[in-house]
Amino acid sequence: MNQDELKIRVGRAALDYVVPGQVLGVGTGSTVNRFIEALADRAGDIPGAVSSSEASTARLRAIGLRVFDATEVDELAVYIDGADEIDPTGCMIKGGGAALTREKCVAAMARRFVCIADLSKQVEVLGRFPLPVEVIPMAARRIARQFAALGGEARLRQAEGRPLVTDNGQQILDVQGLTIADPLAFESTVNQWPGVVTVGVFAHQRAQVCLLAAPEGVRTLEFPV
Repeated sequence: MNQDELKIRVGRAALDYVVPGQVLGVGTGSTVNRFIEALADRAGDIPGAVSSSEASTARLRAIGLRVFDATEVDELAVYIDGADEIDPTGCMIKGGGAALTREKCVAAMARRFVCIADLSKQVEVLGRFPLPVEVIPMAARRIARQFAALGGEARLRQAEGRPLVTDNGQQILDVQGLTIADPLAFESTVNQWPGVVTVGVFAHQRAQVCLLAAPEGVRTLEFPV
């Protein structure tokens, strides 16, 4: 079974967590795209969704779902999104799709975060995947130096030969070489650096459930609150 088949499988499994009659929070990325495709069969069960990116918004509208602005909704029953890494406590690295800030905002609205991923994303300690950090451009070089002092190497993410611009009009630093043993403390510290919009460690907004796709089926991991 190839990677795409695993994403299809876990995307379908996530339908069990959609709450009928409730607005749904939807993340961003290739695994979420498969979930949105599966959601087409359940679109009539929910009034709409709050999306974490322009790309997901377009896909949700394409299956006939209303997309609410986050300011129109007070709370979400569930938020469904992928991860670049997830550790044994439900803390994650996210942002490979450059939507980390909006993902964190929508996750904070939800009572429950359901992560959908495959076994390759499961790690003991976060840091193998380059850590995305959304930054204000004028601060990018200084923030890169701050990561260097921690032993990390930060590079500005590029798209078509120029710095990638997020949906928020900012830039992304990808930081390699970090070992994030205390995700909660790390997230709190880096988010206080001037010029950081948000860091791609999701510890304050960690997953309560993770659906992990494997060739033999989908495993369900639950993390105590």
